[in-house]
Amino acid sequence: MGKTWVIAIFFLLLGVVIGQAVIGLVRAPRIEAAEARTVSERPPLASDELRAIDIFKRTAPSVVFITTRREQTNPFTLQSNEISAGTGSGFIWDTRGHIVTNYHVIRGASSALVTLSDQRAYEAKLIGVAPTNDLAVLKIDAPADMLSPLPVGTSSDLLVGQSVYAIGNPFGLDSTLTSGVVSALGRSIRSPANVTIEDVIQTDAAINPGNSGGPLMDSAGRLIGVNTAIASPSGASAGIGFAVPVDTVNRVVPQLITNGRVVRAVLGVRTVHPDVNRNLMQRLGVQGVLVISVDPDSPAAKAGLRPTTRDPRGQLTLGDVILEIDGRRISDPFNLAGTLALFDPGKSVKLKIWRDGQTLEFDITLAGTEDTSR
Repeated sequence: MGKTWVIAIFFLLLGVVIGQAVIGLVRAPRIEAAEARTVSERPPLASDELRAIDIFKRTAPSVVFITTRREQTNPFTLQSNEISAGTGSGFIWDTRGHIVTNYHVIRGASSALVTLSDQRAYEAKLIGVAPTNDLAVLKIDAPADMLSPLPVGTSSDLLVGQSVYAIGNPFGLDSTLTSGVVSALGRSIRSPANVTIEDVIQTDAAINPGNSGGPLMDSAGRLIGVNTAIASPSGASAGIGFAVPVDTVNRVVPQLITNGRVVRAVLGVRTVHPDVNRNLMQRLGVQGVLVISVDPDSPAAKAGLRPTTRDPRGQLTLGDVILEIDGRRISDPFNLAGTLALFDPGKSVKLKIWRDGQTLEFDITLAGTEDTSR
């Protein structure tokens, strides 16, 4: 009898559960059929959108993707093989196959592969480097009719606020366009050769790792700079990017193509370490660079610049302090080298110095020396 009751109760509970489920189905809302929304008509693109589209179409074929490799020796087998070293951007300079990029993109590489916008790849030959300006020139053997050089503009007439566009390969993503404005002019950054690059363009156009060596262009699609660095604690774009001005590029690249090297302007002076110089300038109450020695027969020697000397008793007599070159303030040895890099050898400049509490000016014709920085 007890077993019969258990079975009866089980079926009773089962009936209740099934009944509740049926009621739930009856009460559930009906799912209505839905149709795709009607597509609204798009108005004509804005003028700034059309300009960006046009610039990308015209200039993207001129931008290249650079992959570098370096040799690595197995310490056990002593066999050498090439491994990937990094990636970067560049652009076509002329129909002879010359490619411009940053020096730091190819620094330490044993070989480089240049990939054009149509995905054709060519082994590149290194033509020359200018570490002081963070520039390098490669060359590929590609048909001239397949190469589209970028039109070259100027950087001396740039204005803060004007539109700029960058095309490159950030994070290996080729043919990426970013846009922004010229944020500032006349900036200074440190080159891989530990020399200050002067008159650098600052932009808020997004520049990320892989953009290095790519072009910065104005609203006419002309080259105005070579993207070279970003200011970011994370290593990604933070809205502050820098580009080597095209006026520098247009002066350096022809020298690299012709001679494989750059002859840079020099005064013929030696200076102290920047930290020592800074301490000395604070003591003297001036801002400039102390001359430690003067090279014989150099422009500085011919102008009569005085070096720092020490008498037989060990007493130190400080030499001249270089304050300005052609109106450009000189703040440290890096800045001195970067400022000289703006001038061609043979250029006559006005040099302002501090000597024994007095300010003097000299007219000096700069000499030249090969850029052997690395």
